[in-house]
Amino acid sequence: MDPRITLVTLGVSDLEESIRFYRDGLGLPMQEREDDSDVAFFPLDGTWLSLYPRESLAEDAAIPADGNGFAGITIAHNVSTKAEVDAVLDEVAASGGRIVKPAQEVFWGGYSGYFADPDEHLWEVAYPQLTDD
Repeated sequence: MDPRITLVTLGVSDLEESIRFYRDGLGLPMQEREDDSDVAFFPLDGTWLSLYPRESLAEDAAIPADGNGFAGITIAHNVSTKAEVDAVLDEVAASGGRIVKPAQEVFWGGYSGYFADPDEHLWEVAYPQLTDD
């Protein structure tokens, strides 16, 4: 297997709400789509983010769609400074995301915080400090 991830698909309960959050709120570029399409694609640097109805995604994976709670996965977005961590989390909060863990110094030497999107998918925003500031 080649060491790369090309697409992350999030199962969402309200596709239009999630599009508004990621495209309009966070400013991610979205690939053009038909109005009645049940999927949205966001081309990112090095990978793609996809939003797809949770029920349909569960059906595709042949698993129950009614799972809840922590799914055992987070998505990370690394930035270049601590100030950028704070700025992204501020943008998330203004866009309707929920701050799960405010930005703070972390045990591994960096600075990070977590947020949840409208479907409670967890994202970490991190400054992975490699040298002393």
